[in-house]
Amino acid sequence: MIRALLVLAIFAWLAAQTLSRPYMGTYLWTWISLMNPHRLTWGVLNTLPMAQVVAGITVLGLIFGKQKKLNIWSPQTTVLLLLVLWVCVTTIFAFNPTGAMKELDRFLKIQVFIFLILALISDKQKLDGFIWVMVLSIGFFGVKGGIFTIMTGGSARVYGPGGSFIAGNNEIALAMLMTIPLMRYLQLQSQNKWIKRGLVIAMLLTAAAVLGSQSRGALLGIIAIGAFFWIKSPYKLGSTMMVGVIAMMIMLFMPQSWWDRMNTIQNYEEDESAQTRLISWETAMNVANDNILGGGANMFTRATYQKYSPDPSYVNDAHSIYFEMLGEQGWIGLFLFLLLAFLTWRTCSGLNKTYRKVPDKTWVADLAAMLQVSLIGYYTAGAFLGLAYYDYYYNLIAASIILSKLALEPSNAINESDLPAPAASAHPKQRLAGPVNSKHS
Repeated sequence: MIRALLVLAIFAWLAAQTLSRPYMGTYLWTWISLMNPHRLTWGVLNTLPMAQVVAGITVLGLIFGKQKKLNIWSPQTTVLLLLVLWVCVTTIFAFNPTGAMKELDRFLKIQVFIFLILALISDKQKLDGFIWVMVLSIGFFGVKGGIFTIMTGGSARVYGPGGSFIAGNNEIALAMLMTIPLMRYLQLQSQNKWIKRGLVIAMLLTAAAVLGSQSRGALLGIIAIGAFFWIKSPYKLGSTMMVGVIAMMIMLFMPQSWWDRMNTIQNYEEDESAQTRLISWETAMNVANDNILGGGANMFTRATYQKYSPDPSYVNDAHSIYFEMLGEQGWIGLFLFLLLAFLTWRTCSGLNKTYRKVPDKTWVADLAAMLQVSLIGYYTAGAFLGLAYYDYYYNLIAASIILSKLALEPSNAINESDLPAPAASAHPKQRLAGPVNSKHS
């Protein structure tokens, strides 16, 4: 009861703020979509259509509120819009019309808010707030899961909130992997020593929770993130110590059952789970080769496997963001998905190289680098998970687009209109030179 009242109070406060400050609606949506706080309660609140309420309030705030709005268009948003339109087209011809419509409905809601985020997060303060909401939403499960992993000695698995994208152990592990680099960015930006220390502890506990999920894909992801995290971090000593602590946690605290599960990565030919993935991937490729539109969202059904699978006795999910897109959206959909990934990566890479030595814009380089590390986690661990439509990934894309636009704005520059007007009697050359020092006149 207390938990439900707390969630309702936070929801009501943010909703009220949204009417006058519509960007708060994007925070509220992000919190609900990533954390699913209502799924952690019981009763009416558990099934309340909170997302629809947030959407309505945010649109009203956008229409009637007065705040600066960013130009949303970029190469990334163009490709994203094309991908959304393509998913709409493939849904019309989907193998599983009911399942495809359900996924399309969820995907469209996500994308509507992605474009609202692009328009309403219009300065660094709002962007940092957006990053904080993502970190707190997933970091809650990271800290909680890390403590749980330590208390159980890693013998029990960490799971996410039921009824969400990240309910399973593999899925929550991916989300936590994507969050650790964002924690690092906030830690670099914070001036408060207690917040900095708290974020370090949160990163370590979240890493422990990733290991506690016993997800083999997440293990590969954390190795990739650790290497790239060290490469991209501006402070190599601190990053080396953090990676070393995580490695020590693996060596000293994970039980034999964890090691036995991770060892199946090397012996995938004997692992039934790995074999079903290979069957799913071959099925996806067969569907894409036979249908230019793919099979539509949620096409991995028994009927599809009966027609396209090399072994119809297995019916499973895509188990890969890439093969999910290939099977459900065809080669064209996969191309758009990969093109969007390439453009996002190129944007972050360019920002990091351009601004890492610019004093007033080092935060741009820091965030761009940590977004890249998050993306590495998604692209690596996502190769073994069917989360191609996951809203967290599209939030990161939105953050990269916003960052690229904010980076172009002047920082700590003197506005000529703020300078004192030159005296009317001053010599023209003096007026051009600026205010005259009259200390000795």
